[in-house]
Amino acid sequence: MTEYRELMQMIAEACLDEKAQRLMVLEVKDLTVLADYFVIATGRSSIHVKSIVDSVEERLKEQGVMPLHRDGQQQGAWAVLDYNAVILHVFRPEEREYYDLEGLWGGAQRIEIEQAAMDQM
Repeated sequence: MTEYRELMQMIAEACLDEKAQRLMVLEVKDLTVLADYFVIATGRSSIHVKSIVDSVEERLKEQGVMPLHRDGQQQGAWAVLDYNAVILHVFRPEEREYYDLEGLWGGAQRIEIEQAAMDQM
């Protein structure tokens, strides 16, 4: 269980290092078997979305962690990296509003993360 939290923290930190906006973590382990955490971030543009995803993938690859699945990077409006217990969703602002994962998973515990909080973890 702690390893999943550490994985979530690494993903969140990599997103913040790439200046992801509106970073949020939803703890969904009591609501679904899909994952323990959804990490949700916003990129300012298609290029920024790709940059965030590439940064996360590279950082975790350095730790020997590879995604089980990735999708959406070609379009640049939305991308997902599936690390089994932690799933990263990166959206442009319009797509994040449209898909509204925070609303869809309204029963999930929300963990708002900022750089200052990451430094203390």
